[in-house]
This record gives sequence, C-alpha cells and structure tokens, in this order.
Amino acid sequence: MPPAKAVPMFSPELRRGLGRLLAFALMLTVGVFVATPAQAAVNLVQNPGLETLDANGFPTCWERSGHGDNTFTMGVTTDARSGSRAMRVSITRLVSGDRKAMMLENAQCAPRVAPGRQYDLSVYYKSTTAANAVTLFRHDTALGWQYWMDPATLPATTAWTQKVVRTPPIPANTDQITWGVSIYALGTLTTDDYSMVEVVTPTPTPSGCTDAAGCTKGKWQVMPYQSAVRGVHAVMLNNGKVLLVAGSGNDPNAFAAGTFKTAVYDPATGAFTNVATPVDLFCAGHVQLRDGKVLVMGGNKDYPSADGTVGYKGLKNSYIFDPATNRYTRTNDMLVGHWYPSATILGNGDVLSLGGLGEDSTGSTTTDYFKASEGRWLRQDETKQTWAWWGLYPAMVLMQDGRLFYTGSHTFGVGLPGSGASIYNYGNGTITDVPGLQRKDERDQSMSVLLPPAQAQRVFTVGGGNGDAGATAHRLTDLIDLKAASPRYQAGPLIPQGTLTGGAPQTGDQGKMYVSLVLLPDGTVFETGGGLHNRADPVFEASIFDPQTNKFRAGMATDPVPRTYHSSAFLLPDGRVMAVGDNPGNGTFDTRISIYSPPYMFKGARPAIQTVANTNWGYGTTQRITVNSGVTRASLIRPAAVTHSSDPNQRFVELPMTVRNATTIDLNVTSNPNLAPPGWYMLFVHNANGVPSIAKWVKLG
Repeated sequence: MPPAKAVPMFSPELRRGLGRLLAFALMLTVGVFVATPAQAAVNLVQNPGLETLDANGFPTCWERSGHGDNTFTMGVTTDARSGSRAMRVSITRLVSGDRKAMMLENAQCAPRVAPGRQYDLSVYYKSTTAANAVTLFRHDTALGWQYWMDPATLPATTAWTQKVVRTPPIPANTDQITWGVSIYALGTLTTDDYSMVEVVTPTPTPSGCTDAAGCTKGKWQVMPYQSAVRGVHAVMLNNGKVLLVAGSGNDPNAFAAGTFKTAVYDPATGAFTNVATPVDLFCAGHVQLRDGKVLVMGGNKDYPSADGTVGYKGLKNSYIFDPATNRYTRTNDMLVGHWYPSATILGNGDVLSLGGLGEDSTGSTTTDYFKASEGRWLRQDETKQTWAWWGLYPAMVLMQDGRLFYTGSHTFGVGLPGSGASIYNYGNGTITDVPGLQRKDERDQSMSVLLPPAQAQRVFTVGGGNGDAGATAHRLTDLIDLKAASPRYQAGPLIPQGTLTGGAPQTGDQGKMYVSLVLLPDGTVFETGGGLHNRADPVFEASIFDPQTNKFRAGMATDPVPRTYHSSAFLLPDGRVMAVGDNPGNGTFDTRISIYSPPYMFKGARPAIQTVANTNWGYGTTQRITVNSGVTRASLIRPAAVTHSSDPNQRFVELPMTVRNATTIDLNVTSNPNLAPPGWYMLFVHNANGVPSIAKWVKLG
C-alpha cells in the first residue's frame, strides 16, 4: 500500500488485515433522500471509464492500493464493460489485508464535495468472490486524508453488475473524497465505468410547528403513576417493554428480608408485571444477547458491615432473563464475584465482564468470559487473564477491530493506574494507556458513549467528580478518535450549566456527575440529569450534543424530577427518552417516571417505515424497506442496558442507502460485527427536517 494510503493501526485497514475474521465496517450511516438517483448530472470522477493511461500504464487519476500480507496482481484488462479498458485485481495468496484501486488523493483527481451534501456512487463490476466492498476516504481540511467508511459490500457475479450507494451527508471540514472497490479474499475483481453525482438535496418542508417551546427545547411529561420497583437498572427489550431491576434497591432492610424485585414496564399502557427475582441483583451487570435475552451477572452478596471495615460483596451468580416468559434462568457461575461489573458484547456475540468487587469485597481482577454459543461462563483454564484492576462499572467500549477501549468512566474511586483510559486486547492480553483524559481521577459517575455513527469510532466522555474525595462535579468533556494512529483524548466543549434546587444557578466550573447520555435517531446525543456532589445537590439542566459540530445546544427542557445516583435515561422505540430513578444520600428513592419528547417530535409529520422485507439481517447484506415519504437517513440503534451512567454497548450504526424509487430503498448492512454486535436493533429513518420514524425491530447477525 502506498504511503499516501497508510492507515492508523485501529482503522478498518488493519481490521481487514487481521484475516478478515470480522470482515469490515460498512457504515450504516446514510442520510438519504428517497428519490430516484440523480440522472444527467455531472460525473465528478476523473477518467471514469479508465481509458486514459499514465506513463506507467495504469489509468490516470488512479493508484494501486491496499495492504497486508498477500500476493496479488493489479492492472488494466481489455475485458471492459464499455470502451477498451477496465481494471482488474487478483489475490492468489492471502494471510491478511486487501487490495484495491483508488482515486488519487490530490487536487486534480479526488472529487470535490461540500459538507452536508450527498452523492450517489456507482460502479460496474464482476467478481469471483463476495469479499468486495466500496471503500471511501475523506480529506479533512484540518487533519488530512482519513479512512471514512465502507458503505456497501458487493456479492460475487460473473456478469457486469452495477452497484449504486449513496454517501451519508458529507462530514464537516471535508472538501474531497476518494473511493474504490476493495477485494479481501482469494479471487478476481474487475471494475469499470465509475460515476459519482451529487444528489439534489430536498428542501426541508415547513415544520408546521404549533408549539414554539417544544420545537426548540422539547418537553417532559411526568407520568401519572410511579414505578413498581426502584429502577436501578433499565433494559429496553425488543418487545417494546422495559426491564426494571431493583434487587434490594439499595435498601438493607429489603436485603435482610430477602425481598428482591424486578418488573417489566410497558410504556404503551403504563402496566407493570412483577418478575420473581432469585437473588439480590442490585448493582449487577447486564447485556443483551444476540437472541434478545438479557444476561445478568453478579450483584450484591452482602451489604457493608456496621463498623465499615468490610464493604459490599459481589455475587458470582449469573442469570438469563427471557422477555418471552418474564423469567430468570440460572447459568453456571462466574469465576469470581462481581459487584458493579462491566458487561460488553463482542462481535461474535460473546460477553466480557471485568471489574467490580469480589466476594470478599476487594477489587476483582479476574476477567470473566461468557461463551454465548454454549450458554456458559468459561472455566479458569479457558479464560485469558491479565489480572488487571479496572475499577467499578468500568466503561469498556468495543472497537471496530475487536479490542476494548476503557474510556476512563467508572463509579467510585480515585482513579486507576496509568492515564485513566486504555485499550485492552483480550486476545493477546495487552493493555495500552491512552493519554489526554482531563482530571482522570475525577471521572467518577461520568458517562461515555460511542458517538454517532459507530463507524466514525469517536468516543465522548462527559462530566464526573470523585465520590470518595467528595469533590464537586466538573464541566469537562473529552473526545477521542479511535481510528487515529495514536489515539489521544482532546478537550471537548464544557457542559452547559443549569440550576440547583431552589433555582440557584451553577457558577464557576460547577458541572455534574451521574450524567445520562442518550443517542437519538437524528444522530445527536441528549444529555440530561446529574448532580453536583455524591448523592446530593441535583442539577437541573439538559442539552443536545451534535457530533458533526462538536457543540452543545444548551437550554433543552429539564426533567422536573431530580436524577442523580441510581438514575438512568434511555431511548424508546418511538423516539422519546425515558428517565427513571434517583437515590439521594438519605436512602430515599424517587420512583417517578419521566418521558422526554425531543424537539424533532414537534416539527411536523413523521416519516413511516411501511414494510421491512426481512427482519433477520445478515452482515454484509442489502435489506429492502419501503417508506411513506422522503427520508434522508437510516440507522440502527442498539437498545439500552443502562445503570449508573454506564451503557458501553449503546451505539448508533448508520445504513448507507441505495435509493430505488420514491418509496423503496435498500439499506447496506455493515460487514463488521464489531461495529454492530449481533442482536436486536431499532431501525429508524428520518426526513430532511430531522424528524425520525417510529422504529421497527430487526435482528442483526
């Protein structure tokens, strides 16, 4: 691969270089207007028919590219679709990597683009393998050339076949893009007749907004009933209901009496269904498996001793909750106890659990690995260990190459050794510090999310304090690009300030801990809730963060219910946000439920997904849907499994579209399960006004 295409070590290039075990990321981002692909428009590709050759006999404005350990040939062939020339690449030996012809990254050859615009990319191809993908790079005016995404895969075909895919809206600060077709398996790929035309962007229709406050700030509704249980844990189930887990609910008296609670809440009816709860699942870990069941691990074995010499003790019990029966079924035990453990689903559907307190109330340094295909936690001799202490509820985000990024967000404690953030490679047991996190010892009850879209591999860490030291929560945020050659946190915008109880405004650098971050279907992030100190002083403030501009839109409507310790907020399938919980230091617990309608709910008619041809989606496939009106974007959002400002599996995966006609579009599904781990997802589309549909549920993988 030429130096100009050298790619950072975490990029999809390396992902493909690792034997393609996970294939690679398609980017499900798409902002696409449902309309017939542009016709008779200007083709922005230079030398699109490959007829003009340079001094080396290769098509002008194109270059040989790719990387890895493989043997290949690449050149011009007379087996063309039109004219007399096409490009052909053959891989005859492959250990890792890929090969492709790409447009040259220079001012003359790379097509020029404008931020926010969309472009239809078209190529004719033949291939003896299905391991092909359209690959895009973009030129950032500040950072230079960067891998962007793989928006579509191309199946094998012996006849010339056209593939058309629409780019997502061009990111900010992007002035040029290049693209080509990659092959990453043994076989031969031939391409010809490239085209790139700008899509006529639909003009947003008048919103018809009749509620000025709602259109600008959104609105909260406190439900006229209260939760049947203390909602310490919340999981959005694929049947549209919400699993609320309390266990003992941080009530020692309930623990002593053996009173452990779980309820399933139906937002559509307000009904609660009580669920028999086998042990104290208070402060357990949880994650949704590929079949929609919920794996719940660890929990509370015992409360601290009266004299404080012994702390909370972790359970090693593990259960699977089945939404179809509303029952817990016990699995085998974990290797050790975990109270406040992490739970991250991997690209193969397995689960890694780290951190927390053990059965003796000391920090657990044992890694536990759940083999999903066998429904069991692996034995000690089957599990790779680093014996590292990750803290309580360490936020462990799955990266596109299968490693885990510890964001530095955790619960309690004065920070961990090293930089406060790191990259963990389970496969080889390495832990690499990641620098730049501000006030790394004051990220207690901060929250981190993988920003939309997941393909961008950017993580946002917000707020925090220090419960042990009693530090006042700060306003700091941090951003990191995990695709960079040497990822490093950079300071983000300060959290907007709000008011305290009684209406007193925040001052100085007062911020919040216990913050909640919710990925919205328009590609933004809703920030809400939080407190100024450990289990005290709620902050009434909410904002929306835009990953495209890296700015907060302050002044959103605030939840009238305080939401501090043991609170959660999460996305509902109808595009609203639900908030539960608050557990101040006096031991009380607020069981009121609040529902937030973001501003897009007040901006006119909502598009609707009318049909989904198939609800079981394979990686690298194309899935057809029909809609009732023009849309500009499609995405998959993984349903929440949140507690203690922690949901490391939350992600927004964009779906590049191939537009067939005014109501029919094909969605190009990522080939990389690390970008979208297997399981049930909410499928959204939204229109030019940013108004999303109600979600349809699809099962990926």
